[in-house]
This record gives sequence, C-alpha cells and structure tokens, in this order.
Amino acid sequence: MENFKEWLKPELIWFIAGLIMLLAEFAMPGLIIFFFGIGALLVALICLFTDISINLQLTLFLIASILLLLSLRKWLKNIFVGRTGQKESADEFLQDFIGEKAVVTREIDPQTRGKVEFHGTSWNADADEKIEKGTSVEIIGKNNITLKVKAL
Repeated sequence: MENFKEWLKPELIWFIAGLIMLLAEFAMPGLIIFFFGIGALLVALICLFTDISINLQLTLFLIASILLLLSLRKWLKNIFVGRTGQKESADEFLQDFIGEKAVVTREIDPQTRGKVEFHGTSWNADADEKIEKGTSVEIIGKNNITLKVKAL
C-alpha cells in the first residue's frame, strides 16, 4: 500500500497526464491537445517544487493551456503544416500561357484535337484552322488542359 501512495504524487499524475495528451496529439492531430499536454507538464513542474492545492493546480492547468493554445497555435501550425500561398485565380493562371509560343507535335484540325509541345510538356490543342505538324503556334486561350492556339 505504501508503494501505491508514491504513485499518487501530484507531480507524477500531472506528468503522466501531460505525456498521454502529447501522445494523443499523434492520434488526433489538430494541434489542440498538444497545448493541454504542455499545460499539464507545466503544472507537474510547479508541483515538483511547491505544494499547491488541487484547485490551484487545475486553475494553473487551464490558464496555461488556454494561453498557450491562443498564443502559439497559429505560429506552430505554420511551422508544422507549412504555408500555403495565395491560390491563383483561373484568369491569373491563364495569363501565364497567353502569348506564349509552342510547336505542333500532332496535326491540329478544327474537328479533332492535336498536340503541342509547350515548355517541354505535351498538351492537347484546339484551333479554328488546320495546322500542320512542326508549325510554331501562339497560345490564345486555355480550356482546362486543352490549349487554344493559332498559327504564327
């Protein structure tokens, strides 16, 4: 029974609870439980050096966890998840293609799609006129993965 009382020390209980919460973050990612685990570890550290009541322990746990969550979550999430750049609109993406030159690799007919090589990649291509293989073309539009071209 005496051995069991050693396991009931508050600093050990808070440490184990904090460790469980930190490990639970791997099972339920979202970077929220992590801060409660850190809060529990902080309370364990305080309990290691001072003798405080359970009410004060719980209060410290909640205050530390919530303050850490509110102040550090966004910053840590950017570190772990990475930053995402602004999503380009379709018009901005289209501007990267319009006016560029390509070479026809498979004959283009107004009724059938052909192929062009643009920046080392083969693309489907449409045109309003028949364009022979090997002809240089200018990109005048884009529809999904099909480029609209005209002969130069």
